[in-house]
Amino acid sequence: MSRRTPPLLLLLLLPSVAFADSSQEAERWWSHVRVLADDSMAGREPGSEGYQKAADYVAEQLAAMGIKPGAGDSYFQEVELVSKRLADSSAKLTLVRGGKRIPLTNGKEAFISQHLGEAGQVDAPLAFVGNALSIPEAGHDDFAGMDLKGKLAVFLYGGPAHIPGPLRAHHSATAERVKALREAGVVGVVVLFNPKTEEMPWSRIAGARFEPSMDFADPVLVETQGMKLSVVFNNKHAEKLFAGSPYSFKDVVALANANKPLPHFDMPTRLEARSERTHAPVKSPNVVGVLPGSDATLAKEYVVLTAHLDHVGVGVPVKGDAIFNGAMDNATGVAAVLEVARALQAAKPKRSIIFLLVTAEEKGLLGARYFAARPTVPLSSIVANLNMDMFMPLFPLTQMVAYGQDESSLEGPLQQVATSHGVKLVPDPEPDRMLFIRSDQYAFVRKGVPALSFKFSPIAGSAQVRQMQDWYTKYYHAPADDVHQPVDREAAAKFVKFLADLSLLVGNAPERPHYKESSFFRRFETLPAEVAPKGTP
Repeated sequence: MSRRTPPLLLLLLLPSVAFADSSQEAERWWSHVRVLADDSMAGREPGSEGYQKAADYVAEQLAAMGIKPGAGDSYFQEVELVSKRLADSSAKLTLVRGGKRIPLTNGKEAFISQHLGEAGQVDAPLAFVGNALSIPEAGHDDFAGMDLKGKLAVFLYGGPAHIPGPLRAHHSATAERVKALREAGVVGVVVLFNPKTEEMPWSRIAGARFEPSMDFADPVLVETQGMKLSVVFNNKHAEKLFAGSPYSFKDVVALANANKPLPHFDMPTRLEARSERTHAPVKSPNVVGVLPGSDATLAKEYVVLTAHLDHVGVGVPVKGDAIFNGAMDNATGVAAVLEVARALQAAKPKRSIIFLLVTAEEKGLLGARYFAARPTVPLSSIVANLNMDMFMPLFPLTQMVAYGQDESSLEGPLQQVATSHGVKLVPDPEPDRMLFIRSDQYAFVRKGVPALSFKFSPIAGSAQVRQMQDWYTKYYHAPADDVHQPVDREAAAKFVKFLADLSLLVGNAPERPHYKESSFFRRFETLPAEVAPKGTP
């Protein structure tokens, strides 16, 4: 297309997927959500009977649409995991300061996280290390000049505002943070959350400790060894940690909210901890379908559409309901992928399209990480990832955040499709939530694959802002996230068409997407020599 092509003509020439009446499309999308979020799926915990029922449903839907199996002759790529469960009744936490012992009530002031750490006892001094980030590219190092060997690092989740969100998020990822902590000699962490950015009430955060954590059965794939302890502290009780220190928790939060540098200091307190854990093997499949491309050459390349199929299963009852149905999180995303599969099967894109519904996202992006490490097609043939994770159709689709939009050449087709649909693209309004690394696209980003993930964005100053905030408070990782909550189904149908048009545009483009030279993530990109853009090493 000539650079001089008039914008209106450009929009008219964009490939577009044919859709039926929007109400019909909305109901078909919602029908998948109703099935996947039904009580009979029991919250779709990886390895459970309910999860397998959901996986079987998705595979049946793909087969009925004419989408071929994408894991050999099967739709299932089996992922072998280990489930880890902490014995909560035996978990003990005690602060020791000035010769006095201050017992903490597990689940009230703090709790031991089973997502990071080992069974046994830990007794170590505390040191506050800001955001616990080492970002050489930005000249930022929270560990510089501190003797942290054998200590527990206390830190405030977040990061300096002057560092770009995706870069800050990358170094906040568990694997990157643990690597920096190990190098500093830290034996464990105590995590604090800024009340300004807290997504859930403490009761729900603490209740999650009863959910089993999971990791890969294959130790080669495990990235977080080396930490003996991880503790999550209730910010309403955080001043107990800071007593006798040169700064209070209130001081630290005020500095963070003012975008000022955080202090670093040893704390006059030790933390004693004891925990016991049990382990059990788990098998849980990714569901993989493939639509072969219609062009003999481009069909050898793949666009991967992802959504996580799992949720957190059955947990601590809330108002008598213990099933965490996961309707918004993430039956909505799975339903979107299924309906895009239906549309693309009819549109016949030139590139091949993989429809990947992954397991164990809630356990640390495990299904996506497994596929990225052991893909069913050559990694170098995967040109893009488009990820759907609770895209939040709470109100009409007029604004959208596409995480990763500034990092790669996917920005071009994204903007074209957004313009044609009357959707405004906005920057990440809350970079401290680190959403760029908190869903499955990040597994592809780390492998050098250009990726996007999407969320509706509320209009600033409107009632939509409170609507979004209220959703997180009431529904996020709660049993209330079921099919009885208010959802804008017509807006969801509009998003599905948006996504289908974007997938088709990327699938038909002559050139494969690539990271921009200005992007930090370009260093992970490994393109075949014949398609590498100019300047790619």
